[in-house]
Amino acid sequence: MKRLSSKLWALPLAATLMLSACHAKKYSVKNGTPGTTAEPDKVLYERSLDDIKHGRFDVGRLNLQTLINTYPDSEYLAKAKLAIADSYYKEGGTGSLDQAILEYKDFETFFPFLDEAAYAQMQVGMAYYRQMMKPDRDRTQALNAESEFQTLLQKYPNSTYAGPAEQRLREVQEVLAEGDYRIATFYYDRHSDRASAARLLELTSRYPLYSKAPDADWMLAQIYERNERKEFAEFFYSRIVKDYPLSPLAADAKDKLTKFGAPVPQPDPTALARMQKEQNLPRQRGNLISKPLGALRNGPDVSTAARTGAPNLTPEGEGEGETLTPGSMSTGGQGPANIAVVETVPAGNNGNTTSTSSPPPNSSSSSETPASTAPGSTGDAPVGSNTVTPATPNPNQPPPDASGPAPTTDPANPPAAVAPQTPPSAQGSSSSSSSQSSSSSSSLSNAAPKKKKGIKKLIPW
Repeated sequence: MKRLSSKLWALPLAATLMLSACHAKKYSVKNGTPGTTAEPDKVLYERSLDDIKHGRFDVGRLNLQTLINTYPDSEYLAKAKLAIADSYYKEGGTGSLDQAILEYKDFETFFPFLDEAAYAQMQVGMAYYRQMMKPDRDRTQALNAESEFQTLLQKYPNSTYAGPAEQRLREVQEVLAEGDYRIATFYYDRHSDRASAARLLELTSRYPLYSKAPDADWMLAQIYERNERKEFAEFFYSRIVKDYPLSPLAADAKDKLTKFGAPVPQPDPTALARMQKEQNLPRQRGNLISKPLGALRNGPDVSTAARTGAPNLTPEGEGEGETLTPGSMSTGGQGPANIAVVETVPAGNNGNTTSTSSPPPNSSSSSETPASTAPGSTGDAPVGSNTVTPATPNPNQPPPDASGPAPTTDPANPPAAVAPQTPPSAQGSSSSSSSQSSSSSSSLSNAAPKKKKGIKKLIPW
């Protein structure tokens, strides 16, 4: 009887112990304690993600670094490096975003063939995008973002991130173009035509999707028109009609072309379809509250950026067609060459000067003006006068500033630094007079200091 009672007491005790053991095992697995089948690198990775998710960035990065150092052959190695970069990006701030850029670039270096490489490149561009400032402020971050998004579209054109990167690139280029447009408007209002045209030419060539590109073309046409360059003004009026047919300035541009007697081009079908699609897309409009709050925001307003069309994929500095040099109007290798006139004053020569023309390094010898033309003939310039034949009008050339000196390519204003040569008939008399004055000049040689030979005066136009 006693044995039976003891057995009955033993059965509930054993059942209680079994239930407690199962509960303890379930609790330990739930909390990530490594068991007989758990992988320690996986446990570290999951714990790190949980820490980063709840804002414990330092703890999460420490666990991820432990995983990388302890298990160099783990399948979670690439994921751990990417998670470290994501933790810096999620943490935000200038220092953390800069560190995130370095981590993402390291990931691309070590794992260039993984599918996540396109994601890392996208995150580099977004890190710069988040630091982008307003158009009238420092544009370094905007230029870096533009370069990174262009790199993504060129390296991973079929990636799932190509579409978002293309839209971000349009927004970045809208900000860059807005900065150039504001500077150009500043000079345009003050009639500084050369400074304004230089920026407008670059703007219209690099950022055709800019929301104010028709206004920039109109300003260029006005600049050339008031400088009496109607052939250039016609080009920009025609571009408004052709590339921006739905712009409010298209009707005025047609009237200008009709006034000049120039042909009015037909709208480009591709440009017309793009503008129609752009107008049909819904846009967020500002209200009375959002506009005042925009002044307190560090980031730019990209609500006016285009949503259709291919953005420019050429990095800044490559394929630039605008080069301004003193006294010349050559742009991108087109138009007249930039030739400097050098006046040489030999020692002891007080009146007669000789001038030589030095072409630029890239100019060929065939572009030099022949010097065998006899001086004094009708319609010909003197020898060494550096006369250049006017080139075909180039619409990418900035106009001459009304307040500045006239360029050398204007046949009505030849270079004033060229001195006429002595005719052959007067060479005999000049030689006799020089012999007579040699005695007097030798007596003054001790009193007056001698001039250095080869004194050159560079005339910049």
